Amino acid sequence: MSDPVLLEQIMVAAGIGLLGAVVFAAIGLVSGTDETTTLAPLTLLVVLLGVPPAGVFTFFLAGAVAKHMTHAVPTALLGIPGDTLATPLLQDANMLRKLGVPHIALRKMVSGAIVAAFVAVPLAVLFAVLLAPFGAAITKSAPWIFLAAALLIAYFSAGRWAAVALLVPFVMVIIALQSLTAKYGVKLSISYFLGIAIGPLIADLFTVLSPQGRGKMLRDKVRTFSLAPDVKGWSGYFPNPLKVMDRVQTRWTLATAAVSSATFVFSPVAMTVVLGELVGSRVKHAYHRLTTVLSARNGVTEATYIAEALIPLIAFGLPLSPVAAGPAAPLFNAPPRFTVDAATGQTHNLHNLLNHWEFLGYGMLAVLLAAVVSYPFAMNFARRAALFVSRKVSHEAIIATFVGLIIVISVWEGQFLGLLVILTMGLIGGLLSRLFGFNTGVQFMGYYTAVLSVPAIVKLFG
Repeated sequence: MSDPVLLEQIMVAAGIGLLGAVVFAAIGLVSGTDETTTLAPLTLLVVLLGVPPAGVFTFFLAGAVAKHMTHAVPTALLGIPGDTLATPLLQDANMLRKLGVPHIALRKMVSGAIVAAFVAVPLAVLFAVLLAPFGAAITKSAPWIFLAAALLIAYFSAGRWAAVALLVPFVMVIIALQSLTAKYGVKLSISYFLGIAIGPLIADLFTVLSPQGRGKMLRDKVRTFSLAPDVKGWSGYFPNPLKVMDRVQTRWTLATAAVSSATFVFSPVAMTVVLGELVGSRVKHAYHRLTTVLSARNGVTEATYIAEALIPLIAFGLPLSPVAAGPAAPLFNAPPRFTVDAATGQTHNLHNLLNHWEFLGYGMLAVLLAAVVSYPFAMNFARRAALFVSRKVSHEAIIATFVGLIIVISVWEGQFLGLLVILTMGLIGGLLSRLFGFNTGVQFMGYYTAVLSVPAIVKLFG
């Protein structure tokens, strides 16, 4: 006899996951929509609305997987990256556009993503289970692990040693803001997180207000795009991804997805670049190399995102990866529902509320929902969708929507002080990201260093 409570949980998770897949499949079509700026605030909203843990998890994962399929549409067809992780795919995609086969690039990318997603979830859960026995020791050592992870992630970011050095003043700014808000009896956490997430956007808005900055952003002509005719090479609505890719491409996609599913500390962009270069060095024929690298790289974007969210969440409950500290942060720390205790490293989040089998089951459900929504849509309607987005969708309206959402959440948490903290963190973080490559992943680790590591350091040497 089926358990009615479990059945209800599955139905709720499926419904919320389907919503996430649809929403982020659409957002992925809009070029330049950063994962942190979109995934994080909407996931946070789902958490704060009281959605059950299984629904929160399924919403996030289905959204992430769906977005990393449809982000291939503007990347392949328009020659502009769909989001941050699509940037390493742009050069190879543009070369195939010049050859007149952007539809081939798109199909290889989307097929690589769906295959990698189905592989990454069980492998990430497996690696997390293997690491779980060390969870208690890692949790106890959380302040020092966060410090080490922050330094490591900073070094492997685009800023390298500059990013490592910038951690010190960035952490000091957070501590100073915490001291200021504490004087007025206001304790903030979400506002710091949202400020970092939309930092580049706030920096751009301030740049537009400056005559000097506005002058640098002026363009002498309207940007134009050329779309090749769509060519369909299959019958039916849902093509088989294993037939879209050849055997060599399938093998490389599976291999790179397996490797990236076991790593959770390094930058997703770095993993995409490094594994793509590895694949490219093993394929000699130029055209086959381009299509194989695109298949593998987009598979890596899926697998890395899944692993960097799942492994820290399942094994430790602590956001010990760039993805966990960035787009997936609401799964770990979203007071008052989910918390990471700054003093002890103790957690109350999805790590405590779902077991390993639930993570596996709901994770596969999320991937299935994203596959049903995004894969056939991208394969059958990509050209029409890209044409509609480029002609009809206002990027300003999308940005304004997210700005409005973030203002509401910040005022809810800290009234006017919450809004001021978001503006301050966003402006500082956005400028540091633009000028020094001090990206949002490093900044999130800087935030956790401030709230976890600094108190431990002061206690040790105080």
